[in-house]
Amino acid sequence: MNPDLNRLHPYPFEKLAELKAGITPATAAKPIALSIGEPQHAPPTVALRAMADALSGLSRYPLTKGELALRTAVAHWITRRFALATGLIDPEHQVLPVAGTREALFSFAQAVVARPENPTAPRPIVLMPNPFYQIYEGAAFLAGAEPYYYPTTRDTGFLPDFTAIPTEIWARAQLIYVCSPGNPSGAVIDRARVKTLFNLADQHDVIIAADECYSEIYFNEDAPPAGFLQIAHELGRDDFSRLVVFHSLSKRSNLPGLRSGFVVGDAEILSRYLKYRTYQGCALSLPVQITSIAAWSDEAHVQENRQHYREKFDAVLDILAPVLPVVRPDAGFYLWTDVSAQGSGDEREFTRTLFAEQAITVLPGRYLSRPFAGIDPGEGFIRMALVAERADCVDAAQRIRAFLR
Repeated sequence: MNPDLNRLHPYPFEKLAELKAGITPATAAKPIALSIGEPQHAPPTVALRAMADALSGLSRYPLTKGELALRTAVAHWITRRFALATGLIDPEHQVLPVAGTREALFSFAQAVVARPENPTAPRPIVLMPNPFYQIYEGAAFLAGAEPYYYPTTRDTGFLPDFTAIPTEIWARAQLIYVCSPGNPSGAVIDRARVKTLFNLADQHDVIIAADECYSEIYFNEDAPPAGFLQIAHELGRDDFSRLVVFHSLSKRSNLPGLRSGFVVGDAEILSRYLKYRTYQGCALSLPVQITSIAAWSDEAHVQENRQHYREKFDAVLDILAPVLPVVRPDAGFYLWTDVSAQGSGDEREFTRTLFAEQAITVLPGRYLSRPFAGIDPGEGFIRMALVAERADCVDAAQRIRAFLR
C-alpha cells in the first residue's frame, strides 16, 4: 500500500461520530444537524427538467474534456459573474468540467506537485489555510508533499497574511490552496491580499488553487464577493498565469448529489491537468453535463437561494446574539463561533453536551484545524451550517439559546 495513506487523519465527521458515540439525547425533539455543509434547499426545477430530458445520453461514453456546450456555458457564466472582458475565457483551453470541487481539489495536487528526483531531498510544500477543508491536507500527503498551515485567526479577521509565511517555506512551496469565501469563517480575501499573493507566487513559482465554491452565497445583491479571476483581470494578468479557480454547483444550485463543477484559469496548467484526468477517468456523464448547462445558465434560482439564506441568518442571529458572540459572515452559510467562554471552554465538550441535552449537532473547531507554531486556530470555536430549512434552523437556534441559559 502507498505509505502516504498512513499520514491521512480521520475525517472530521469520523471524529464527530466518535465524540457522540453512546449518547442518547435527553429530549424527544427532532435531531437537527448543523454540522455538515450539505445544502438542504430544493434543487432548481430548471436542472431537474434538464436531467429528465437528457437520460438517453447515458448510452454514450462522455469526454473527459466535456462537451463544448458545457465549457461555453461555464465561460459565459464566469464572464458575467466576475466582470471579465467578453471572449477573455477560452472554453477550448481554459475550462475543464470536474466531478465537484472536492474531487478536483484533491486530484489537482497529484497532477501539479513535482516529487524530488533525490529520494532523500526534502519533500515539497503545499500551503493551505488553517482551519481548512481537510481535502487540501490529504491531497498534499498523497502527492508526497508536506502541508504548511498558514493561520487565519480572529486577529486578522480570519484572513491570511501571506507575507508572514517564511521565505524558506515559499522557496520549497509548489502549490497554495486558498479558500474565499472561507470555510469555516466565510471571510472574503480582499484585493490587496490577492495582489500580494500573486506577487509571491510569481517570485517563487507557486501555483494558486483558488477554492471559490461558496462565492454565490452572499448577503448584498449589489456587492458580490470578488473572485481571483476578476482581480487578476483588474491587474492585467489576463493569461491567469499560475492561477486555477474551482467552482461547483453543490452550494450555488443546491445540487451536491450531481457532483458537477469546473476548473478555469492558466491554459498551460489545465492542458497538463486534462492529460492527468484522461487517465484518471473521472468524466461527467452526458446527462450531468446537460443538467449543468441548464444550472449555470440560470440565475433566478440562485438569487432565490440567497434570499433563503438571508432570512435564516437574520432569524438565527437575532436568537443567538444575546448568548453567543455570533456575527454575520462576509459570505457562505456557516457561523464560526467562539464558545470558549462556555462551560469548560473546550468546544468538544460543548458539542457533546449540546447534543446530549438538545439533540443539536455542531462541529468542533479543532476538527477543522491543526496545531501549528504553538497555536490551534480552531480551538474554542464551533462551526454551524445553516443549510436546513428555516424552521429547523430557528428551532436549533432556540434550543441552543435554552441550553446556554
